Amino acid sequence: MSGLLSVFLHLFLLFKLVAPVTFRHHHYDDLVRTLYKVHNECPYITQVYSIGRSVKGRHLYVLEFSDYPGIHEPLEPEVKYVGNMHGNEVLGRELLLQLSEFLCEEFRNRNQRIVRLVESTRIHIMPSMNPDGYEVAAAQGPDISRDLVGRNNANGVDLNRNFPDLNTYFYYNEKYGGPNHHLPLPDNWKSQVEPETRAMIRWIRSFNFVLSANLHGGAVVANYPYDKSLEHRVRGFRRTANTPTPDDKLFQKLAKVYSYAHGWMHQGWNCGDYFPDGITNGASWYSLSRGMQDFNYLHTNCFEITLELSCDKFPRQEELQREWLGNREALIQFLEQVHQGIKGMVVDENYNNVVEAVISVSGINHDVTSGDHGDYFRLLLPGTYTVTATAPGFDPQTVSVTVGPGEPKLVNFQLKRSVPQATPTRRVPNSGHGGRVLPKKMQPQAARKKEMEMKQPRRVPV
Repeated sequence: MSGLLSVFLHLFLLFKLVAPVTFRHHHYDDLVRTLYKVHNECPYITQVYSIGRSVKGRHLYVLEFSDYPGIHEPLEPEVKYVGNMHGNEVLGRELLLQLSEFLCEEFRNRNQRIVRLVESTRIHIMPSMNPDGYEVAAAQGPDISRDLVGRNNANGVDLNRNFPDLNTYFYYNEKYGGPNHHLPLPDNWKSQVEPETRAMIRWIRSFNFVLSANLHGGAVVANYPYDKSLEHRVRGFRRTANTPTPDDKLFQKLAKVYSYAHGWMHQGWNCGDYFPDGITNGASWYSLSRGMQDFNYLHTNCFEITLELSCDKFPRQEELQREWLGNREALIQFLEQVHQGIKGMVVDENYNNVVEAVISVSGINHDVTSGDHGDYFRLLLPGTYTVTATAPGFDPQTVSVTVGPGEPKLVNFQLKRSVPQATPTRRVPNSGHGGRVLPKKMQPQAARKKEMEMKQPRRVPV
């Protein structure tokens, strides 16, 4: 009997270790309290900040996890999760709050997998992009259909149809020649988008995000770009046709990582639909114009997929624990996918950082650029690649690199000037969320300890 009791107690403690604190729906005030609760429990690895406000003035909060919150450490990739873009699709909102509690608790318990993830990755979690729409949807009774109520923002706009349309320009450039990355925005873009969209665009332009997922509901499938079909409208409707990106195989792999780590997504049959492997090309499913997923890929360095996570857009409260257990491992594994391919520094002959250098991979018509600190990140599948770094005023440098299935390969570039320097090359700037110049590996331990004791992450008034 004592042996059975011991096993029971062990299982109970294990469940207590991994189970989040609460399984309930969170209104806006509850969401804010939860984010600050996590921050107060893990103050040295978290920061709460706002990227802007909704139409009705609610903050669009982000909870950041990092061993140096508020600071970009060179060669440490940035990754983000965004939930509740459609106000009535709420599972992603609740999963991201549970994930926040889980990361904090497991870090404090010295779970080595979570410690390694937090120390090697800067993770940004936005539980709700559409807090106004959520409050409208949540005000409905539990038996009332929420298929459309609260989907849009307070101005009645679908935020996932509100980003500048860059697909048309890329399809044209692909056919006739032109840029394949960082496509420019229209001059009047700010007047064409909603406050939430405008805040999102500023946010993703301010950080050198490498990987992202946007959490939705209404189906169970991992959806990868392009979302907008290359086909044009035919007799009043838009044809669906598989429209792959130049990184199609990589996107399929990212989607499968989530699908197969998920409790049942990979089975394919969900919500009356069937998706082989639980994944789909967005345009092959249905064509969507001006979506956030394609915008990330075409305007920034960020590779984003869309996760449809539940048949019921507003699951009952008693279903949340099952959904968390079905998604927990997938959420962690997807974050870990940012550590693949190649990364490195781009510097000049005097070891000054070269900003916005273009990193091209032969055979893949999509480039990335180095960030404000001179570091770059290029997600790639295992294989051998020819990689070139170019920057105005410098001779290009080309290397051959073999990528394995494990950690990213470090590939640095030192570019030689081809013309006299016209303007000084930018050195490493301080971060916009608290200044620091030296990465942790270069800072004396005593100074680091003192800094961590004195650090007070920036708070935004609630």
